[in-house]
Amino acid sequence: MTSWQVKLPEGEIWPARQYLRQVLGISGTIWKRIKHSGTFMHNGVPANATRTQVRNGDTVAYDILRPSDIEPEELPLDIRYEDDFLVIVNKPAGQLVHPTTKEAHGTLGNALLAWYARHGEHHAFHPVHRLDRDTSGLVLIAKEPQVQYQLTTGRDGKKAFTREYLALIEGTLTPASGLIDAPIARALPSIILRKVAPPPAGKEARTHYETVRTNGKLSLLHLVLDTGRTHQIRVHLAHLGHPLLGDDLYGGACTLLSRQALHAWRLSFRHPMTHEFVVVTAPLPSDMQRIAADF
Repeated sequence: MTSWQVKLPEGEIWPARQYLRQVLGISGTIWKRIKHSGTFMHNGVPANATRTQVRNGDTVAYDILRPSDIEPEELPLDIRYEDDFLVIVNKPAGQLVHPTTKEAHGTLGNALLAWYARHGEHHAFHPVHRLDRDTSGLVLIAKEPQVQYQLTTGRDGKKAFTREYLALIEGTLTPASGLIDAPIARALPSIILRKVAPPPAGKEARTHYETVRTNGKLSLLHLVLDTGRTHQIRVHLAHLGHPLLGDDLYGGACTLLSRQALHAWRLSFRHPMTHEFVVVTAPLPSDMQRIAADF
């Protein structure tokens, strides 16, 4: 059961729908699920969601949790941030974020549902974004669908959160910092590969990069995404002729590393419920740190 305490100026009375949509940021789809669920409660009493009016200090509650096909599994979890609304996990390389039809076990989703169960919480798995299997680092997961909705869509057309990465490449980029503004499209007939291509096939894709340090042969880069296209960093760096170390899909050398040298290092965002500014980081994993330490 999801429960909220209403916070409104004293004396104001709002329809429950208006409060849930405007203050809590619930989508139209979620509102329909709430009002048709038969579980809506106002101050602990079953109520008609569409006819309910709320004021400061009231509580509203509902249960729209649907059965999940993800099986909880006790797996290691490196949780870097958690509150009543969000979890941020430092995912290791080699782990899928979400189960697939071919791989239903061992994923971040399996691990997190077990974590919820162990702590007496009841949530579905709501990842706000994803990482490739072999990309390590921070993944932001909402505990409630309306929180996922707010972080996915943002507000006032502004990006909801900022993702920053660390990466290793061969050689050096010229200039040492800049913006890669190159649309990305599917590299048909492959269903996996992506490529730089002009519109309309290519969709807007922008990556800011900065060289942290280099010895001429290898470079450590700091990258910030403006957009979130599939394989965006991998495709952009390959397009510049400097694919990620270990990224054999896009031409990277695998002599020093057997997976793409990409780590989601930092997440920053305005919390959709508390409105506090949150910054979370995860240190460079040992395989990338070992290489970076040599230059």
